[in-house]
Amino acid sequence: MVLDTTQVMAGPYCAMLLADMGARVIKVEPPAGDSTRVMAGAKGSDSAAFNAVNRGKLGIVLDLTKDKGREVFTHLARGADILVENYRPGVMTRLGLDYPTLSAENPRLIYASISGHGQTGPWASKGGFDLIAQGLSGIMSVTGTPGGPPVKTGVPLTDLGAGLFASIGILGALHHRGQSGRGQHIDTSLVDAGLALSVWEVTDYVTTGHIPGPIGSAHRLTAPYQAFSCSDGYLTIGAANDRNFAKLTTVLGHAEWATDARFSTNHLRVQHRSELAALIDEVTATATRATWLERLDAAGIPCGPILNYEDALATPQAVAREMTLEVDHPTLGRLRTIGTPIKMSATPLDPHRRAPMLGEHTDDVLANAGYSNDEIEQLRYAGAVM
Repeated sequence: MVLDTTQVMAGPYCAMLLADMGARVIKVEPPAGDSTRVMAGAKGSDSAAFNAVNRGKLGIVLDLTKDKGREVFTHLARGADILVENYRPGVMTRLGLDYPTLSAENPRLIYASISGHGQTGPWASKGGFDLIAQGLSGIMSVTGTPGGPPVKTGVPLTDLGAGLFASIGILGALHHRGQSGRGQHIDTSLVDAGLALSVWEVTDYVTTGHIPGPIGSAHRLTAPYQAFSCSDGYLTIGAANDRNFAKLTTVLGHAEWATDARFSTNHLRVQHRSELAALIDEVTATATRATWLERLDAAGIPCGPILNYEDALATPQAVAREMTLEVDHPTLGRLRTIGTPIKMSATPLDPHRRAPMLGEHTDDVLANAGYSNDEIEQLRYAGAVM
């Protein structure tokens, strides 16, 4: 059983992955609910944004500022396998719900903390959001085009990355617990995730001393590997080795580029990336995207169109992989949402369950934890549960 006392994205996403894998996840919300419940398009206390990262969970409401609410939470933690929290460091300690306290009650508990900056270090107590983490981790310094203003990635990369890293840590801790019988504390942060995902950029800096900057859609370590213009739009070409580059030059009608002193090796192509891209762009701009995609595919050169999300979700491949699905929701109606990217042959994931209504399963969860109807009513009267 997983206790998910997180809000917004990183923590909820982590716990949702566990729910998809079959874990019984109990989403513990404050009386006002997770703040994503009232994001744009919300109907009452429900929004598509909340459902996107909370599917498959049971929902209860506990007021952890009240003694009785904390008592119930501690009782649930005694029987939990995993706890995920993303409060600012120090909050769970002040509530008496930190790892040392709860692990004393349940030594098998795996306790995952996700925060902006981590549980240690001089900035641990600072708040953090994806935007802040993208700036601090260097991601915004390499996103966009040279000479342009700072740009964050279009998706919340550090939020999702921290959630993914936490889920990986949890799976590793479960394996360790299977051998040792003991849980442990997992600590990951949005800034750490941003740095960890900056593989090529950090490698470039620590090996050469060169500080990476934005290079548009190009690749830092190989060329040509970027977007190019066509007469009716853009496409991407990834001719990332000498063999593919030679094939590309033939398709483009310029086989001489393969032996050009500027382009004959990947190292040289990276050095002369801008010159090469300008030459390729001049050729690709003469025909339609469909024409070039057909020619490039026929030659076996990795390529693709640049799609918006309407088109991306409608490709035959996305449909075949069930990357969108529909669920029925009591207030939002028939809700289209994202499928799971993890395909497992023996234990397939189940992303087809909707997210809970606010406090929908409070009574059921507490009854399952051993509380009587009278005790639940007393807790509700005291304002500890909803």
